[in-house]
Amino acid sequence: MSSRFEYTEPEELDRPLRRMIRLVRDRRADQQDAAEEMRELRLVRLEMLADELDPVFAEVPDDDPQFDFVISSGLQPRLWIDATVHVAMGRDGRTYRLLRDTREGRVVLAESDRTAPIVEAVTRHIAERVQERRRMLEGRREPARSGWFAGTAMAGRPAGVPLACWGEYLAGAILVILGMIAGASVLIVLLSDRFPG
Repeated sequence: MSSRFEYTEPEELDRPLRRMIRLVRDRRADQQDAAEEMRELRLVRLEMLADELDPVFAEVPDDDPQFDFVISSGLQPRLWIDATVHVAMGRDGRTYRLLRDTREGRVVLAESDRTAPIVEAVTRHIAERVQERRRMLEGRREPARSGWFAGTAMAGRPAGVPLACWGEYLAGAILVILGMIAGASVLIVLLSDRFPG
């Protein structure tokens, strides 16, 4: 068991604050060194994952702007897939975590200490996003909402008006009629004192 000998200046024995500041500074330097080593380890692991995903990244069409495929090298390195999904390393520096940022917070999509499950999860995410974009570009329209009027057959609807839109026309007409009734009621109440009973 080896112990490091620390030389203390004679005047520092009489100055405990100066000695404590020096100890705190040394400890902080050691912690920064350990944090830097951990950051480098995480960065290397993410680069290895990116190398495994390189064939998948290469298949993404060049005109698809929704993907990033970059490693940010901050204090917590991340492999960004798109604007909301990235891979980061866990606290242990060995566990890969596929994460999505949402309004409610961060959601874990996949987690493993091996690269294969993460590669599969990232590939699936990319495929889903490519398919969504393809559907959008093809112009396939799907109902934005399903409600009381969806799929309701209306007799006597105007020619050329799709059945799904007819419900919206009817809802608008009902709102206009209700507005007219409410307006007339308010007008009658306001002007009731001007008309003799």
